[in-house]
This record gives sequence, C-alpha cells and structure tokens, in this order.
Amino acid sequence: MSFRLIEAERAQHPVSLLCSVVGVTRGGYYAWRDRGRSARELRDGELAGLIRRVFDDSGGTYGAPRIQAELADDHGLRIGRKRVARLMKGLEIEGVSRRRKRRYKTTIPAKEASVASDLVRRRFQAAGPNRLWVADITYVPTWQGYLFLACVIDAWSRRVVGWSMRDDLRSELVVDALGMAVSSRRPQPGLIHHSDRGSQYTSLAFGKTMQDAGVLPSIGRRGDAFDNAVAESFFATLETELLDRHTFKTRDQARLALFRWIEGLLQQPPPALHARATQPREVRRDHDETGAIPTAVPTNTEASTERSNSNSSSLQRLLHLLEPCVVVGTRAVRRQLATHTGAGLCHAFA
Repeated sequence: MSFRLIEAERAQHPVSLLCSVVGVTRGGYYAWRDRGRSARELRDGELAGLIRRVFDDSGGTYGAPRIQAELADDHGLRIGRKRVARLMKGLEIEGVSRRRKRRYKTTIPAKEASVASDLVRRRFQAAGPNRLWVADITYVPTWQGYLFLACVIDAWSRRVVGWSMRDDLRSELVVDALGMAVSSRRPQPGLIHHSDRGSQYTSLAFGKTMQDAGVLPSIGRRGDAFDNAVAESFFATLETELLDRHTFKTRDQARLALFRWIEGLLQQPPPALHARATQPREVRRDHDETGAIPTAVPTNTEASTERSNSNSSSLQRLLHLLEPCVVVGTRAVRRQLATHTGAGLCHAFA
C-alpha cells in the first residue's frame, strides 16, 4: 500500500520526500516498481473476468455468496467469499438485495374452516423428490391491477413443480397450481403438501383435489412466516431479482416475465447454499421425476427425446399461461416469445 501511494503521488512530490513520509527506502520503492505484478494480482485479473461473466449470466442478480458457489460447482474453483466480494467491488458490481416494503395481504384465513395439522414443523429437509411440497401465493403489481401467482415447490430440489396465475384470489388459483404439479410429477400417495392458513388452501375444492391425488395436507400456524420459510424465501428471491427491478404496464407483460423467470432461470438450479448443504447440484439436476438417478450417459437419441419432452412440457405451460390473454396471436407477443422462450415455441403461435 505504501509503494502504491508513492506511485500515485510521485508526479506531485519528490520520491525521496514520499519515501521519508511513509517510512520506506527509495531502493525498496524502485525494486517494487520494477518487479511488476505478482502472481496473485495476475490470478485476480483472471478471476475478475470469470466473476463478471457469472454475474452477467445471472442477469445482474448474483452477489458474492452465489458467485462463490457458482465458481465452486461449475468451474471447480475454491476461493474465499471475501476475495470474491473484493473483486466485485473492484469491478463496481453488486448483487441485488432485499428491502422491506409495504405488502399486499394475500393470506386471508377462513374464519370457520377446519384446517389440517402441521406435519412439517419447520423441518424442510426432504429425503428425496416428491416427498414434501411447499406452496404459497404472492401478488405482482401492474398498471392494470394486481396479478396473483401461486407456486408449488419441491422442498428437496427447490424447483417449482407447479404454478398458476389469475387476476383474483379464488380457490382455482391454488387448485390449478397443484394440478400442474401432480400432472407433471405424478407423485406417489403420501406426499405432504404444506402451506399457510389462507382460505384458498382450506377450501373444499382444494381439499378434494388433494384427496383425489393422494396428497396429505399440512398447514402452518397463523401469522408465522417461519412455518412456511421455504416458500417465503422463494418469493423473496422473486421480488428481489424480478419484481423490484421491473415495472409492468399490463398483466400480460407480467405473465411473460414470470414465465421466463420460473421456467428459464429458476428451473436450472442456481448455486443456492441449501443445495450445497444437502445434495450436489449434479445429482439434483440429473434426478428424474420418479426418484431414480441415471447411471449411464444418455445417447444422442435419448438426449434428443428428453429435449423434445422438455420443450413439449414448456409449450403446455406456455399455453396454460397465455390462455387468458387476448393478444396471443399478435406480432408483438410472438416477438417476445422468440426472445425469451425460443423460436420453436414462438412458431406455435404463428
């Protein structure tokens, strides 16, 4: 630090005077200047470029903890979090952060409805996929009014397995989200579905849907967000990375943005800290919906079939998303679909 100070001020003051003030010798200063950059400085330059790419790929949302996890999981680089933070500061980049603000009330408890007991009791560690699902509702403000989003999340992989959007808070909002999850994952009887005490989750329609699917209901205590911490954390990330950074003029714009975020960025498991603490990301990514871990590398034909099935599933979700829209066939929507979800899905609306 002393030598850098001398280098920065040598144009204004004599080197001998600066060396005397900071307590170093002129020979030491000139030896430092002729030595060039150290190996650590060269390595920091390489890491800074990699950190910039990871940050840009995340849409400018990742902070030091998530970038550190990304470097370890995908690049095999074990570096300290403080070093990542120091390099990010030098690059003048930072991840998004959560800020408290006034919220719309989406949990409206039913006064006379009987509710299920809490089977989870804040133990959100599942032994495998399709053992425990958590669900909740949030709102998305637009210039046309609120758009309400219901999500069902697998506690093992933290993936969204079902979701639904409506302009109101009727029980169909959560029924459709659970229906998508059941139809796409086909869980075995005994799966636990955990939620808060909202009237949508205690309705007769939702109870019948769970009974028909063999799903066990679990409901946390009133007014305690920690009883549904996984879902609350998911929606906090959604608000931080998407909702707080964009303004939507119409509900259709919000639907498209939410579809891209849920089905695009989130369905590729991010380097979240909970994933590293339980199961490797590779195991979670390769784990299929039935609970079997593939032991062989798929052939080109199998990989092509898997991609086709994935595109078909995304297309079905997109059809479900845009069903209430009146501008599906417009050129503007097709252009947005080509940008955000791929030309293949856009061609279906031509």
